[in-house]
Formats: sequence, C-alpha cells, structure tokens
Amino acid sequence: MKKYDVFIIGSGMSGMTIANKCASKGLSVGITDELPYGGTCALRGCDPKKVIIGATEVRDFAKRLKGKGIDTIPNINWRDIMAFKQTFVDEMPRKIEKGYKKNGIDTFHNSATFINENTLSVGNETIQADKVVIASGSKPKVLDFEGGQLAKTSTDFLNLKELPQSLLFIGGGYIAFEFAHIAARSGAEVTIVHRGKRPLENFDKDIVKHLVDATGNLGVKLVLETEVSKIEHKDDNYITTGISNGKETNFKSAEVFNSAGRPPAIFDLELKKAGISFSKKGIEVNEYLQSKSNANIYSAGDAADSRGLPLTPVAVLEGHVVASNIIKGNKKKVSYPPMPSVVFTLPTMATVGLLEDDAKEKGYDINVNFEKVDNWFNARRLNVDEYAYKTIIDKNNNT
Repeated sequence: MKKYDVFIIGSGMSGMTIANKCASKGLSVGITDELPYGGTCALRGCDPKKVIIGATEVRDFAKRLKGKGIDTIPNINWRDIMAFKQTFVDEMPRKIEKGYKKNGIDTFHNSATFINENTLSVGNETIQADKVVIASGSKPKVLDFEGGQLAKTSTDFLNLKELPQSLLFIGGGYIAFEFAHIAARSGAEVTIVHRGKRPLENFDKDIVKHLVDATGNLGVKLVLETEVSKIEHKDDNYITTGISNGKETNFKSAEVFNSAGRPPAIFDLELKKAGISFSKKGIEVNEYLQSKSNANIYSAGDAADSRGLPLTPVAVLEGHVVASNIIKGNKKKVSYPPMPSVVFTLPTMATVGLLEDDAKEKGYDINVNFEKVDNWFNARRLNVDEYAYKTIIDKNNNT
C-alpha cells in the first residue's frame, strides 16, 4: 500500500493546480488519470477547438470582405488544420508529467475506485491518503436509446482525419453550435437536432435568436422540439430517427456526434463505498469545496456540484481554494467573481451576470436595453449582419 498526504483523481487544470500547490508546501502528493495528462480543455476541448476556429475565422473574414478589398475566398484544408492543431496537443501530456515529477509528485495512469473513506484502488496499486481530491472533470453524456453508442464524441470531432460530407449533432448546446460553424465553413452539410424549444438555453433568448439566424445563413439546418430515438448504420451512412409530436423523421448523415451534454465523470468511482454524497451535477461540497459527507474528500472543477460554471478559469479558481484548505485547514471559502461565458461561433456570443428571465424570477426591478446595432462602425467595417447587445440593469443601484 502506498500512502500520501494528498491524492488527486484527474489531471486537468483544477487537479494540476492542487497537485503543484500542495507539493510546493512539502506535502506528499500522488495523481492519476486514465486519459493522457492535461485534461479536457488542453487536449480535447477549448484549446484545440480554438486552433481550428482560427482557420475558419480567416475564411469568414475574407467572405464578408470580398469586393471590399478582398478578391479571393480561401478554401480550408482540413488535413492541414488537424496537423497544426496536433502541434499544440502532442507534447502536452509528456510536458505536464515531467513537471509533476520535477515537483516530486508521483504519477499514475489508471482509473481509480474507492475501497473505503480514504483508500483507493488505482490499477494494481492500493492507495491511502489523508485527503483525496476528486477533480475528474466531465465526459460526454451516455445516449441511452437504440444505437446511441454509434454517435461520436467531441473528442472524435477534434481528431477527424477527414471532414465528412455531412454531419448531424444531437443536442443544441455550445458544443454543437461551435462545431457546426467549423464544419459548415469547412464545406460540410450540417444538421443540429435539439429536443428543446430553443437552443443554447443558458444564454439570452433574444441574443440567441441572432446567432440562430447567422447559423441558418451559414447553411446549418436546426431542428427543434425533436427527441432522437434511434441511430442506425446503413450503407456507409447513419440514419438518425427523431420524434416530434409523435411523428418520426429520419435524418441521413455521414457521421453523427453526441453533443447532448457533459455530466461529471464521477459515477464509476464507487463513491458510496467512501460515503461520498453526490448529485447528477457532481460531488456535493460545502463552501470550502469539501465533501458534505466525508471530511477526507474535496472536489473541484466540473466534478464538483458547486456554484461555479463548467469553465477552465473556474476550475483553476476552485483548485486554489481546495489546495489552500488542504494546506491550512478550512479557512478559505470559495467566492466567484462575475463569470462570463462565450460561444465561439462566428459571430461569437457572450454573456455575464443574470439573464433577463432569471433577474425577473429573483424579483429585481430592471431596465432592459436590447438593440441590433449592425449600423455601428465596428459592424460596418467588418460587414457583419448579426451584431447585437442586451443589458439588464437593476433600477435600484444602476448595476
């Protein structure tokens, strides 16, 4: 049996922050991840996605400014994009692990399961730790309908060697919209099937309408109020069946992608054996990000059922709080600044603070200013059609 002061499950930004900070204070630290070190953002999410978006931005700019100083719209070479993206990804796990070892942190490459309240099974090792941190992040939702396993994940999209001629995304969240914009600008036919009345439900409905219009103008087909019930592989294509008002509709595509959400990656950890309470949102934690039911356990990032948004800067913030409380005892409460959230489509869409409906539900007396401003200088110089803003202001204090 190996013993540590701190053992961390997950090597993303929150886990990395906690491991390095605890090790710097002389604590013995171990960390494990069954996936390559670095976490979702660096390897399978935000960062590689933004590299790919860079090429589509160039094409988008050129298309909008054709005849206004630009003569030719460039084509996107998918293989070149993927090769360039890999230069940001390939060396990351090795560099991260090298950094851990330099700091005296023991590294493991296995899944972890709890044996009791502070003991884990990690591969062939039994690990005991004074404090265990669950920073395992999130993973794609399991599609529990017939053929659900045929749908590819966001990781698969970011590693496509060739771009399919047609793609279908299940779910109308930010992942679907960002990837739809990438694929459509790269020459693919794209369909998004969403079960709700409107997509991007965590963003303002009026601003979303502008993005939906821009997405439609790009050629993306958006199908709402349709529940996917089945996926079949037939004649080198996929047939996705959706149900709306009791009526079935079949959608044909070369690939299907699961963008129906990302639950916390905690449900295979045998949490009940350690007496760790959890919800569908993650490990139930208090204001110190400590487990409500097991004082030996802390959690941060997407694995924690906290008030923080599932964003990398939030994971880092929570990581610092957890590390401080492990090192000094529970003295630091988690406090969140206003947390902006961005959908990296073209045009981009961002929000910070309360949405209009949320503010009304909370009883605020508000002034709402909403305007399409495609006549503003910045919109005109870039020839952008969809350009809008909304502000929600508390009448009592003008904030």
